[in-house]
Amino acid sequence: MGLDDAVMIKDNHIQAAGGIGEAIARIRKTIPYPMTIEVETTNLAEVEEAIAHNADIIMLDNMPVEQMEVAVKLIRVRNNNIKIEASGNVTLKTIRAVAETGVDYISSSAPITRSSWLDLSMRLGSWDKQ
Repeated sequence: MGLDDAVMIKDNHIQAAGGIGEAIARIRKTIPYPMTIEVETTNLAEVEEAIAHNADIIMLDNMPVEQMEVAVKLIRVRNNNIKIEASGNVTLKTIRAVAETGVDYISSSAPITRSSWLDLSMRLGSWDKQ
């Protein structure tokens, strides 16, 4: 598995292409073999568009848990084969509620961005060769 195994369509790609549907169409037209396409969405209208254009994975980015619940139900009813990722503002305090929405994957930067630093060093002593 590498960075070339899938395509992630983010907000800037959507803006540049003129919409989710156009971004997906361009990728499918350009790449001569099937590739997993993940689309970042921030609202239900974008979720609807990603479903309509057969995204393989829909990322629910920075959505409140209540909106995630609605999005998950919508995706499951319309196309149960689409995988769902929750991302953005996922912390130890919110991860259970996010998981209970029924998403397939959860990604969080909290372990990196909200962690305190550990001052760690290693000192070497003498080493006698035998």
